[in-house]
Amino acid sequence: HVQLVESGGGSVQSGGSLRLSCAASGYTYRRVCMGWFRQDPGKEREGVAAMQTTANSTYYADSVKGRFTISQDAAKNTLYLQMNSLKPDDTAMYYCAADWCSAPWFKGPLESSGYHYWGQGTQVTVS
Repeated sequence: HVQLVESGGGSVQSGGSLRLSCAASGYTYRRVCMGWFRQDPGKEREGVAAMQTTANSTYYADSVKGRFTISQDAAKNTLYLQMNSLKPDDTAMYYCAADWCSAPWFKGPLESSGYHYWGQGTQVTVS
């Protein structure tokens, strides 16, 4: 089955940077749509960024656009989220997710309901 493993989380001061990684396995890395989500206790899960790996198209939430960059290394089956100019509001558990690029995904790539597979998450704390 598909397995996603996040890494790179940690604690950083406001204005700092972190780079999250998501290592994917269990499927052929060809037509896969992936995304980054985050959630704080008591809050709704928020889609942060997403991309279609084959087309290399990207999507961002308004709250992170201009600060975060989603990218991939296809040869390594790894997804990245470069986070710059971090703010306390960015504090959350960050999750990597993947699906098979169904038609609804393209209409809502930052909607969590469109993803079949999820990682365990990595904590990001900004103070």
